[in-house]
Amino acid sequence: MHVEVGKENSTSINLYYEDHGSGQPVVLIHGYPLSSASWEKQVPVLLNAGYRVIAYDRRGFGKSSQPTTGYNYDTFAEDLRKLITHLRLRDFVLVGFSMGGGEVARYVGKYGSKDVSKAVIIDGVPPHLIKTADDPEGLDASVFEGIEKAVAADRYAFFTEFFKNFYNTDVNLGKRVSEEAMRASWNTAAIASATASLACVPTWYEDFRADVAKIDVPTLVIHGDADRIVPFALGGQRTAKMIPGAELVVIKDGPHNVAWTHADEVNSALVTFLAKPSAKATPKKKAAA
Repeated sequence: MHVEVGKENSTSINLYYEDHGSGQPVVLIHGYPLSSASWEKQVPVLLNAGYRVIAYDRRGFGKSSQPTTGYNYDTFAEDLRKLITHLRLRDFVLVGFSMGGGEVARYVGKYGSKDVSKAVIIDGVPPHLIKTADDPEGLDASVFEGIEKAVAADRYAFFTEFFKNFYNTDVNLGKRVSEEAMRASWNTAAIASATASLACVPTWYEDFRADVAKIDVPTLVIHGDADRIVPFALGGQRTAKMIPGAELVVIKDGPHNVAWTHADEVNSALVTFLAKPSAKATPKKKAAA
């Protein structure tokens, strides 16, 4: 299925999404440079647990349109908002991996938490990755400049090296990730928009600190402590501290894409968290006297 989220000249910009099952809606937001198909180890588990599972492709990726505009988090959040409005979702859960964690934060920061039941951020880019005067812990800007140059020069070669650190293949290849799964990830990245592949890199160091501070729903933060893309100390550790009452699950030896390499641990944490009563649940009516 597709939902139109805008236009570029005479061409509609459509997001591809899949909508399965019934029950409380759980919206899955993928990471760079993959697609909604990257959730294949989570979808059946969530469906079996009784949830309605909605997964979509970010603009520029997977089966969604590939415009040359809109690669910024305000637009990404607006795209998500249009999908949610189209499906008339209520009491839904937002689950974001990597870049998807940015959508979760910006969505709440921009639109508030009305109708949002819970939030989950897995190895997400929030709260802030780049070193600035008011955030000296971040990565140097040259790191991202180097990535942009590599993507612009030969994105296919870049993806090959990127996925080695995405899955920590020196440790996990042949154990927690296969050559074939790596190839599938590369193939997904290769069909993404060349524009999106490059334009998304600067969005990784978006400042989400104000957005994260506005998250006021039960939140689960999952992060691998061996993440080479978004270091735990910069990502999950800080995000969890900024959200009152947030639960933090650290995946030992987990690389960036723990949802694949450590799927059992991630799924267990996810299903356990989703099953807990939400603070936003509607109070039960008092029985008649």
